[in-house]
Amino acid sequence: MKLDTIAVHAGDRKRLGDYVPVTTPVYGAAAYTYERIEDLDRVFVGEVRGQGYLRYGNPTTEALEELLSALEGGDLALATASGMAALHLAIQACLTDRRPSIVSAKLLFGQTITMLNTVFEPARVAVRYVDACDTAAMEAAIAEEKPACVLVETVSNPLLEVPAIDRIADAAHRHGAYLIVDSTFTPPVMFRPLAHGADFVTHSTTKYLAGHGDVLGGALITRSEFAAVLEMLSRSIGPAFGPFEAYLAMRGIKTLPLRFERQCANACRVAAALSAHPRVAKVHFPGLAEHPNHENAVRLFDQGMFGAMVSFEVRDAARDGIFRFVDGLKLVVRSLSLGDVHSLICYPAMSTHRAMAPKQRQRLGITDNLVRLSVGIEDAEDIVDDLVQALDK
Repeated sequence: MKLDTIAVHAGDRKRLGDYVPVTTPVYGAAAYTYERIEDLDRVFVGEVRGQGYLRYGNPTTEALEELLSALEGGDLALATASGMAALHLAIQACLTDRRPSIVSAKLLFGQTITMLNTVFEPARVAVRYVDACDTAAMEAAIAEEKPACVLVETVSNPLLEVPAIDRIADAAHRHGAYLIVDSTFTPPVMFRPLAHGADFVTHSTTKYLAGHGDVLGGALITRSEFAAVLEMLSRSIGPAFGPFEAYLAMRGIKTLPLRFERQCANACRVAAALSAHPRVAKVHFPGLAEHPNHENAVRLFDQGMFGAMVSFEVRDAARDGIFRFVDGLKLVVRSLSLGDVHSLICYPAMSTHRAMAPKQRQRLGITDNLVRLSVGIEDAEDIVDDLVQALDK
């Protein structure tokens, strides 16, 4: 089946006695009982399929996991309470029986960098940061460190760089490392990292997958060989995804192909309009021919999609000027999130990368005049008009 069809049908219509619900219902029970304790024992140890306790599984969550695995082309998926929880589990799974070392892209979501620096490094895990778009530098670092895992984003947050995922995967595997890819900015209708060599794919389901700003969740998709270690870690750490949230995420995914196609098309039009505006100093968008990683984006991404994120620098603006511009927007919503049906804008220096020292942000290219725009499904001209009127004030 094509991805558009999988998004609508996968995971649904499990038989419940003599009837089949059209969509997966919300199973709110925290625990389940059986007529005989022997049956519960067999479920608990995995001899037979069944439900025992919410932290170990839930019918609604498992339906979502089936859907996510089918979309990403994985053997199994694990729904988690947040995208950060999914990423933590993936890293921990890689470190279980390998050298405590990570080679990471130096440009990542700010909280991911904080996790590496404040959770893993104090636990004596060495972390080496490298420019992920410098493939030769990544290959050299991997060869030298021989890490447990390599961590990258498909499209970096917030500068929207696009590393050569397939080539990094080859380098990682040559030296016995696993590749973890945070694909939050590139849902599977645009890019499927497992097909390009990744070992683990993570998402914040809060973003494009659920898509309506009403779910906090994450997902990890991988191969069956990691099933045992992930079961152990998830049961021990307990990042369980609630059944109601799983229901909302699954409902959102049904329209993902339609939403995201519109968002990508809108982003192309917005990026072009911003590039022509005199108050915009620079636009970061992989769909622009002048983007330094445009060739990677064309080669890797599906159906001519370049994502629905557009970052740009307002000419000669400092923090107060950015605040005036953002406050002048009437349609675009001020928010810390992304991927919703409505357009959202954030200021990385005060939000996603606030924890970084200003000099570190500057070295990474996250300037004080940079804003990050998540393009929604509104009429593209309305989005452009709102941005232009705020820039012109």
